[in-house]
Amino acid sequence: MGNSTGLIVPRALLGEIGLSVGAVMDLQVKDGKLVASPVVSPARAGWANAAEAVAEDTQEAAAWRAFPNEDDSALTW
Repeated sequence: MGNSTGLIVPRALLGEIGLSVGAVMDLQVKDGKLVASPVVSPARAGWANAAEAVAEDTQEAAAWRAFPNEDDSALTW
């Protein structure tokens, strides 16, 4: 981005810390050394936004309502 450069890390080193190609890393300078740490996102990150998108009343959602399951009438919501 902007005035940045890339860093090539051997795949074997990534594997040693449980990462794969394309993993997001946090870079910091500590005591004159460049320290790279994996960025770990919280479990279920983004699920709330995805659920909101699914719940939106779209034309596609309306079409799916035309295909009920056999026992839908017995369900209590």
